[in-house]
Amino acid sequence: MLHNQGSVYVSTSYNTSELAVEAIRSWWNDPERPRFPQEDALLILCDAGGSNNCRFWLWKYELQLLANELGIAILVCHYPAGASKYNPIEYRLFSQITINWAGQPLHSLQTMLNYIQSTTTSTGLTVRAFLLDKSFQKGRKLSHEERQSINLRRRPICPTWNYMISPNSPMTSALANRQLIS
Repeated sequence: MLHNQGSVYVSTSYNTSELAVEAIRSWWNDPERPRFPQEDALLILCDAGGSNNCRFWLWKYELQLLANELGIAILVCHYPAGASKYNPIEYRLFSQITINWAGQPLHSLQTMLNYIQSTTTSTGLTVRAFLLDKSFQKGRKLSHEERQSINLRRRPICPTWNYMISPNSPMTSALANRQLIS
């Protein structure tokens, strides 16, 4: 929001929790994304359904792997069903992409990526688009051990929709909890 820049990740694979987290991972690791002086946590605003469903343990597990990899806490805030229109990304980014390619045939992935990347607004919004050329398997189930490994702390307000996943390392987990709970 601050940088007036969006990134969109497109895939031909199934829309899974693994795909959603891979898109977040790709964005985080992009050397050209805007940076902040202290990036010690990640806030994810998302709807409550689809691949990032607030009730999916696979979504939370994949975020746990990302938190472990990055060494930071991930705070997730889901919008309730029917309220994604209040998500600034839906409003400021996806609506502009839809306007940009309205009525245009999307014959190929490259055509789609080109339309996404050529989306701009009078306020200076720029959009980058990437293809995640990876296959994601649908229907994956977690083992009991995988589910138990999720270092999840539910927030007091709307705990199903708001939670924090901290790295499994005790030292980084304690630091992340202290920073985000206070």
